[in-house]
Amino acid sequence: MTTPRLVATDLDGTLVRSDGSISPYTAGVLAAVEDLGVPVVFVTGRPLRWTEVVFEHVGSHGLAIVSNGALVWDVARHEPRTVRTMDAATAVAVSEELRAAVPGTAFAVESLDGIDLEPGFMERAKLPAGVRRAPVAELFDRPALKLLARHEELDPEEFWALAEDVVQGRLVITWSSSTALLEISAPEVTKASTLAQVAAGLGVDAADVIAFGDMPNDLPMLTWAGTSYAMADAHPSVVAAADHLAPGHDEDGVAQVLAGVFDLGSVE
Repeated sequence: MTTPRLVATDLDGTLVRSDGSISPYTAGVLAAVEDLGVPVVFVTGRPLRWTEVVFEHVGSHGLAIVSNGALVWDVARHEPRTVRTMDAATAVAVSEELRAAVPGTAFAVESLDGIDLEPGFMERAKLPAGVRRAPVAELFDRPALKLLARHEELDPEEFWALAEDVVQGRLVITWSSSTALLEISAPEVTKASTLAQVAAGLGVDAADVIAFGDMPNDLPMLTWAGTSYAMADAHPSVVAAADHLAPGHDEDGVAQVLAGVFDLGSVE
């Protein structure tokens, strides 16, 4: 394997430990890789408000890809670099058809301003102040980065398969949760397609990218990158698709691999 020129890593279940932290060892390895002139780009399904807590580990390039590729955030300038929003009419039509096909489906909408939810959408995380509750059609009154669909009874993969039958490629559907929560984006918006844009802007080809992930929303990125690693505790589909297997996220697997790939020796 040639020495990578860009590192792309998912966060939850990949770089971030189960307690939500980035260990001192991992932080040290990321900094050492950046010191070699190799940018480390976080590529996450997290919305912006959940990604900001790890921005101290973003290197001098200052870029993070969030919301499964719908947003490239310029950390230094605290502003969007790229925004890939959904067509409101298409998203509303899809949500109505999905609810008709799978009764019990509830929706939420992510935007640059945060999250807004239908009354029946049961959010697991603490909600920020000012969240609106309204029918999904009313939530598309501002540019939307991602449509979330939740079902309280179905298995995640069963829900995904049913949704794919309804959507028929009009939007991109993926998932990264242990619950039946689908993440729906505009056509062709994936971690891979946005990472390709960022890499091109940095003068890096796909063949020179090393990528890490653990869940189905990482699959496009892992199959695009020249070198890919699934975490040891990744979803079986990710393990099958990746070139290599890294130690688990609670064992600093990404950092262990990078320390070997870049011959970093002992990192404090």
